[in-house]
Amino acid sequence: MKGVASHITKTLVPGAMLTCADNSGAYQFMMIHVIGKTDGRHGKMSAAGVGDIISASVKKGTATYLKKPVRVVVIRQKSAIRRANGMRLKFEDNAGIMIGDDNLPIGTEVKGAMAREVVERFVKVAGVASRIV
Repeated sequence: MKGVASHITKTLVPGAMLTCADNSGAYQFMMIHVIGKTDGRHGKMSAAGVGDIISASVKKGTATYLKKPVRVVVIRQKSAIRRANGMRLKFEDNAGIMIGDDNLPIGTEVKGAMAREVVERFVKVAGVASRIV
């Protein structure tokens, strides 16, 4: 996975609710933990930001995904992202899209905007994006 030039504030903690921004059949996620990241301190939980892969439980959606853990890429967050040119970027909600084990998106289209930092890490996700900010 490739690094990004932006400073992404990690504000999504376990238990955070995210909306599903694709047409995979899920509507709402609850974050369980961040995949591939641990904090070096005992008892401290890792937080996630834009472009991170998280494990989440589907709280609202179709019966095929309901109450099952899925892999999700965070594409929007409410907290500000500071880019290398000094610009700050905020979204109005926390949102993610479902991906498979091979980091390919499950849905065929994304509703709403997506941060450019996600496209830098996951090129295949950009193919289903409607808007990239």
